[in-house]
Amino acid sequence: MDIIDVSIIVVYVLLTLFVGIWVSKKASKGLNSYFLGGNNIKWYFLGLSNGSGMFDISGTALMVGWLFLYGAKSFMLMWLWPIWNQIFIMMFLAVWIRRSNIMTGSEWILTRFGDDKAGRASHKIVAIFAVVAAIGFIAYFFEGVGKFMTVILPWDLTLQIGNSVLFNSEQSYALIIIFLTTIYTIKGGMFSVVATEVLQYGIMVIAGVLVAGYAFFAFSDVEIANVISEEWKNVFFSWELDPHWDSSKYQAFNDLVDSEGYKMFGALIGMSLFKGFFASIAGPTPSFDMQRILSTKTVKEAAYMAGFTNLILFIPRYLLIGGVVVIALVVLAPEMIANPNLTGADLEIILPKVINFHVPVGIKGLLLAGLLAAFMSTFSAFVNAGPAYIVNDIYKKYFKPVASDKHYIKASHIASFLVVGLGVFMGFFAESINSLTLWITSALFGGYVAANFLKWVWWRFNGWGYFWGMLAGLIIASLQFLLDQNKANFVEGTILYELSNLSAIYLFPIIFGFSLLGSFLGTYLSAPTNMEVLKSFYKNVHPWGWWKPVLTELKKEDKTAEKNSEFWSDMFNCVIGIIWQSSMIVLPIYLMIRDYPKMWIAFAVFLITSIILKFTWLDKVRKLPN
Repeated sequence: MDIIDVSIIVVYVLLTLFVGIWVSKKASKGLNSYFLGGNNIKWYFLGLSNGSGMFDISGTALMVGWLFLYGAKSFMLMWLWPIWNQIFIMMFLAVWIRRSNIMTGSEWILTRFGDDKAGRASHKIVAIFAVVAAIGFIAYFFEGVGKFMTVILPWDLTLQIGNSVLFNSEQSYALIIIFLTTIYTIKGGMFSVVATEVLQYGIMVIAGVLVAGYAFFAFSDVEIANVISEEWKNVFFSWELDPHWDSSKYQAFNDLVDSEGYKMFGALIGMSLFKGFFASIAGPTPSFDMQRILSTKTVKEAAYMAGFTNLILFIPRYLLIGGVVVIALVVLAPEMIANPNLTGADLEIILPKVINFHVPVGIKGLLLAGLLAAFMSTFSAFVNAGPAYIVNDIYKKYFKPVASDKHYIKASHIASFLVVGLGVFMGFFAESINSLTLWITSALFGGYVAANFLKWVWWRFNGWGYFWGMLAGLIIASLQFLLDQNKANFVEGTILYELSNLSAIYLFPIIFGFSLLGSFLGTYLSAPTNMEVLKSFYKNVHPWGWWKPVLTELKKEDKTAEKNSEFWSDMFNCVIGIIWQSSMIVLPIYLMIRDYPKMWIAFAVFLITSIILKFTWLDKVRKLPN
């Protein structure tokens, strides 16, 4: 690397550490200040922070590979997460969640199920889920940043003792970056996380615009058109994917599409829609985006923050992804096609290869700083969110209910190191970024969906139903992970072999079914939640769904109580919102590949959906109390 690029990265790292530590004094006032910023941070800063936290390096590398191989329709593969859960949060869930006035997602559970034995069981299981999810994501980041830094940086950091390799170069790089990020996150809590993430968002946007600009002017329309086909540009699809590449020149890429597990694209998208609906209504998992909602000053600001997150995230992110893919299509595709053993793993290193060999000095340094910022912002968000559940929901509630703020903050520091350590340990055994992505999105979150969907919409669902529903989902998700990690040991033709080689998204109905079974059995084999708890929850949060018995009781003491009849208007807004979000993804893609007719269509869709949401969503939010 040129000295200019190295200097930019060093300045960025030092600036991030300085800002994170500089604001850390504000975190010492108590747990609310440490984990939620004292509910005193502006909604637009929280929105920038939330968007920055979702701009992660592992996901970006994966999306570069997906866009390269599958073309424009690859944005739908993001529905595996599903990314439009952010739309559901924007439309109604942010308001429901913020009305609770608590610190963590699992503490919120007590307002729904009460503080009796059943409520505490549900409270414990969601706290455990939050910690497991945080550890899983840290492993995912460990795997991604190590691969990325090894390809980019020239130094071999393999650590050996005699002939034994203690850490390979990937692991050493990952450990260094994780250590630096952990320092300022633990020191400053939410204030440091938000302050550094706002800085990091600015760097990421600059990097994305510069890379997009370079790719736009350095490569001609003809060079791009020589590589991609009309099917590559097409966002529409049939049940099975048609060939994306010219078979006379790029048949190896068509073969790779056939072998990657996404060939039956119609089935995949159908399963993603099925899962996505329930997962999105279930609400955000107890992690960093829920912490941002709970950190806002008011209910109205929670809705504003959620909408702003969607608005600022996708266009700059896909300018960067589109720019990198254009460079890869022109300069890397011929080199990759010569590789007789082309695999999905090769797609994960497209991003670092493009940066390393095909980006000019200066832009390279800023892009590296931007991607490092993407990693550090997402990582720090999880390091702030995970320990909140250990300290506030486990340690404080069940072991040390009375102690000083200083004691709890020290316990938070220890919990942070513990979560990071376990995540790194798990990262050592991860097969690939893709396997971790599919486990987290399809298996682990699959176990979360059923119980958390029912908690909003069904009054009879109780704490024991929640506990057994979540536990059943977690057990099946963990078994799926073990099967996936040991698939090389199973004999071909056996049931274990077939299950271990099945894409995790297709196992979602099984996980969902077991979780539903646990939810219903736990609910009907135990007493309903106390009616006073249910009335308080319904009056405060006011969700739609099957709440008639609770509303009937509530009307006896409050004649003004009314049913929430906004289900269909909320679902209409969600459909419009998903189209709005999708237009912000495909717009920069079509700009970068110079397909201007489709780009203008995407822009028109963005304008029309924005105008609709102004009247159907924004005007309604403005009427909420401050």
